[in-house]
Amino acid sequence: MDTDVTAPADQSAAKTASKVSVQPGGPVRGTIRPPGSKSITNRALICAGMTPGQSHVTGALRSEDTAVMIDSLQRCGVQISVEAAGTQLNVNGDCWANRASSTVTERDCQELFIANSGTTVRFLTAALSAAGGHYQLQGVPRMHQRPIGDLIDALQPVQQGNLTALSADGCPPVLIQSQGWNGKTIQVGGSISSQYLSGLMMACPIAAGQLQAATGKPQSITVEVIGELVSKPYVDMTANVMRSFGAEVQLTYDDNATAEGVSATVTIDGNYQASQYAIEPDASAASYFWAAAAITGGEVTVEGLTPDAMQGDVGFCEVLAKMGCKLAVGSDSMTISGRASQGIDIDMNAISDTVQTLAVVALFADGPTRVRGVAHNRYKETDRIGDLATELRKLGARVDEHEDGLTITPPPQSASGSSLSPAVLETYHDHRMAMSLSLAGLRQPGVQILDPACTGKTYPQFFADLEALIGRPHRWSME
Repeated sequence: MDTDVTAPADQSAAKTASKVSVQPGGPVRGTIRPPGSKSITNRALICAGMTPGQSHVTGALRSEDTAVMIDSLQRCGVQISVEAAGTQLNVNGDCWANRASSTVTERDCQELFIANSGTTVRFLTAALSAAGGHYQLQGVPRMHQRPIGDLIDALQPVQQGNLTALSADGCPPVLIQSQGWNGKTIQVGGSISSQYLSGLMMACPIAAGQLQAATGKPQSITVEVIGELVSKPYVDMTANVMRSFGAEVQLTYDDNATAEGVSATVTIDGNYQASQYAIEPDASAASYFWAAAAITGGEVTVEGLTPDAMQGDVGFCEVLAKMGCKLAVGSDSMTISGRASQGIDIDMNAISDTVQTLAVVALFADGPTRVRGVAHNRYKETDRIGDLATELRKLGARVDEHEDGLTITPPPQSASGSSLSPAVLETYHDHRMAMSLSLAGLRQPGVQILDPACTGKTYPQFFADLEALIGRPHRWSME
């Protein structure tokens, strides 16, 4: 038998509750500043952690994904002190000086647990293979089903040593036995995840430093992407973070490249330097609060983000504007107001982490919404096309799956003003499923979200922040 409780503001109920239900109400109005970007935090940790000297990172995100990155770097010898409730990080990477000059047999294998963090396993695989050493990266069962073969294939020709994906179909665990790279041009596929390219890019200054130490001459390394490259804004983000830590990055795209051609070329010179680095709020997290305004016809301001932000997901506001919302830009904020009244046909390749958010907004629009360009979403924390479609259908929507996305057609609106049905929704231990699907409860009673604690992967305080924004408590069910 379930027992309903009201969540305390500190989010502790989410750690033990099996279900949460966001309660319907009027238009959502308010202002919020989300926590720091997960994507930028883990990139900054790689750059700072692989840099001799002391770096200071502010505005960092405290979450499972960043915690496993910090833990892994610490196990590799990086000194990291965490302050201000996890938002300030002091990082000293002196341990990497001349690391690859010793042979891998001189050190025991260091086992690293990376949970289900795609950024951690992909960024560390590239970085540690460049730095040299003996490591095994392993995670939860779902991580051992997520492909990393394209990255392994890219690293093999430049690897001095061995690099192996131990699960079937080129999936983690990953075993690294490395003495660094040989400096040759690297080629990688980009159709599954841009994180492969980002990981290689961030590893290049590490390898260049090792090669310069060995040869006495400055080194540059080139990476070429073969075929389609998904999520380009995340690659631009990587380049910007690297530049802030002293690397010289030349990045060019060829939008006319064939499936077998070179669609992007990156040439990287120089080594990392210790830096003071500030992280902006998470734009993917902000999408849920902008969506709350779009679903209810309210007005929500997100502070700390503008259209010039490093993160491409601020483009979600432009998508909402196409659906009928109004976008207002301040000097340090973006505001969405009004209801998303009409379905659209939209390519979400560049902002694929907001597809689930858009899907819930589409449930309350007039007419179907077609999402294109996100075939790679099937390889995320869960199948974010097939599993998303399953849950949306429970709410009464018609959902047609396509090779590169899905079409969402909401059911006809009832006399009560709601078009959906009450439902208990699975999250598949995917943080974005939980956060996005919970928004349906802003207008439809009886929408219950299973495993709410899975938001800890990137946003532990999500339900507390949403509760504060909407001004009414959620309902938590404890079995």
